[in-house]
Amino acid sequence: MSSVSEYRKQEESVTMAPLHEQVASQVEEVGERSEELLTLNMGPHHPATHGVLRLLISLDGEVVRDIKPIVGYVHTGIEKTAEDKSYWKAIPVVERMDYLAYYFNAQAFCGATEALLGLEVPRRAQYLRVIHLELNRIMSHLVWLGTSALDLGAMSMFWYGFREKETVLDLFEMSSGQRMHTRYFQVGGVIEDIPSGFEQKVRDFCALMPTRVDQYSDLLARNEIVLRRLRHVCPLDAETLLSLGVTGPLLRAAGNAWDLRKAMPYSCYDEFDFAIAVGTEGDNYDRFAVRLVEIKESVKIIEQALDGLPEGAWMTPDRKVALPPRHELATSMEAVIHQFKLVTEGFRVPPGEVYFPIESPRGELGCYVRSDGSSKPARVHMRDPSFVNLQAFAAMCKDAYIADLIATLAMLDPILGGIDR
Repeated sequence: MSSVSEYRKQEESVTMAPLHEQVASQVEEVGERSEELLTLNMGPHHPATHGVLRLLISLDGEVVRDIKPIVGYVHTGIEKTAEDKSYWKAIPVVERMDYLAYYFNAQAFCGATEALLGLEVPRRAQYLRVIHLELNRIMSHLVWLGTSALDLGAMSMFWYGFREKETVLDLFEMSSGQRMHTRYFQVGGVIEDIPSGFEQKVRDFCALMPTRVDQYSDLLARNEIVLRRLRHVCPLDAETLLSLGVTGPLLRAAGNAWDLRKAMPYSCYDEFDFAIAVGTEGDNYDRFAVRLVEIKESVKIIEQALDGLPEGAWMTPDRKVALPPRHELATSMEAVIHQFKLVTEGFRVPPGEVYFPIESPRGELGCYVRSDGSSKPARVHMRDPSFVNLQAFAAMCKDAYIADLIATLAMLDPILGGIDR
């Protein structure tokens, strides 16, 4: 299946009365209910909130009347830490804001710094970035799918999703030496070219992944228990989402096709042919189907990037920014001095400010950097979509059943990454 509508047709073939209609009819038979509200505390150490989120829930019986998210339990001060380091050394710091989208964090920060420098990134480096970004998008969606299905009781789906996720991490280890927080993206390009054999392994993965997505769909899209927690559950219209600043799969599931890879292309995304997955109802099922389609579209982008991968440099030739090649260190004292100064002091960035947005797996991830002309950023601020998207949670769940809370929370973000930076 290649579109959200095809998934919707499949789930509609499973006929059943919606769960909320069945419960509502049972409530009417019981008679008049009490109007007393119960305040329930969920988190911050509930498994579904991953230790970073607390929810104060007002309940009218089984029905949610209000939700107040409370954040700040695992605050790490990453932005302030980045401001105390040179631009060169801040990359590993911003990567750790989200352990499922570290390439995206690095891309946003490096893109902002490159804009301030007026630096042109070689086309080969841009293609290599796209390949790793889309692999990272697939990996992030797989973790979301596995953990979300686990919350619904589909334990086997967790293992299937993590099977492919580990394959992606193997590819990251092959190209960068690290499975997580790779520091592969650098200001001006990437740290090194892809090794021999990497391209073929990526192609093998791309050939396999669409069939795996179809298997996931066969397991979940016709499962009555899953459908009762997804279909027609907690819908929210695009206008409300836009008023809250929500982007990414949540907005596209409501029918708005906004995607920064198309709307404001970066890293040569305008050279690739891919579709934007959109839903119709904006319910949990559309949020689920949109991500499945996005996995297949990411595969298409990766294959096109491999087919058209340009020859040439993978790092800018500007020696004010790039480290000298290793072979020069044994023969050139100037190269040794230059490397020493870059590593210890870093490069200076002209005064100015810039906001660089990209399309992360959760929506618009933007990096604001302000420079005072020194080798350290005067201000770093990340516009992380997890924090912004959380605003929609109360609107989604109002008047829904408490049993639908966890599945809906999972649709926002698999780890609520970036909320407590």
